[in-house]
Amino acid sequence: MAWLSLKLPADADQAEAWSDALMAAGALSVSIEDRDAGTEAEQPQFGEPGLDEPKSWQRNWVEALLPAEADVPGLLAEAARAAKLALPADYQVEQIEEQDWVRLTQSQFEPIRISHRLWIVPSWHQAPDPQAISIELDPGLAFGTGSHPTTRLCLRWLEQAIRGGESVLDYGCGSGILAIAAAKLGAGRVVGVDIDPQAVTASRDNAERNKIEAMFCLADELPKLPDSLSPNPPPEGEGAIAEPKAIYDILVANILTNPLRALLPLLAARVRCGGRIALSGILEAQADEILAAYASAFDMRLWATEEGWVCLEGVKRC
Repeated sequence: MAWLSLKLPADADQAEAWSDALMAAGALSVSIEDRDAGTEAEQPQFGEPGLDEPKSWQRNWVEALLPAEADVPGLLAEAARAAKLALPADYQVEQIEEQDWVRLTQSQFEPIRISHRLWIVPSWHQAPDPQAISIELDPGLAFGTGSHPTTRLCLRWLEQAIRGGESVLDYGCGSGILAIAAAKLGAGRVVGVDIDPQAVTASRDNAERNKIEAMFCLADELPKLPDSLSPNPPPEGEGAIAEPKAIYDILVANILTNPLRALLPLLAARVRCGGRIALSGILEAQADEILAAYASAFDMRLWATEEGWVCLEGVKRC
């Protein structure tokens, strides 16, 4: 069985309408993606607590999966009428052939060597080096399999940063790979946080599979900060009791440049005096901007680069 993939551009005020209309017209599934993802124009992902963010990206791709026999022009015309939108002139259609998707997916994911003592190993492979630290991880709904340069950079940073017993916060945990690695490398209290409930679920499942202890939660479920450290302190008389568990020795955030810029006050407040931060998801051309922004709270430097991406590190000033 084959399918058709339909892809069309949509501005922020049109994306949801197109999505609903395409589903009503017979699409099997629809997704909305940022057209500027991976560029300097990318936008923060919506849902970060305490931030006034847009409900949608300004420039989107609306992607629909259709039956192979679908009348694409007719389906588009029907969706346009329902949504009261003009027909797009530059939509794209691609045929997707039937395949053994399980075998095809597995063939694309081999064990990944991160360093001489750290590997990422899919469940259908044996660990290549029994003496190394192996993280069992399969591709899934959440970002982070070790195949992307930013993930590898963060893993190598954690390997050299963790000496044993540190508290670690993985902000934007995705699959939980960085939190799991931190625990296996000897960290003490490990917490992973994400705005996506599916990522939290995937992280918990992966942690259980790897037999490590870590807490994973949504961003608004983190222990509250002491009032003196909170970027948005509550009115007098409504403050939370100071909780040491709210502050961490190490914070790692592998997200994207714009969210990192917006999250600076929140992330800085989660790192103890003298604690360390690692930031990735940043293109080389964007490094100076993030270094300058985080220099307000950290002594920052470029730690490493790989394939056009960077990992930045900093020490929290007292």
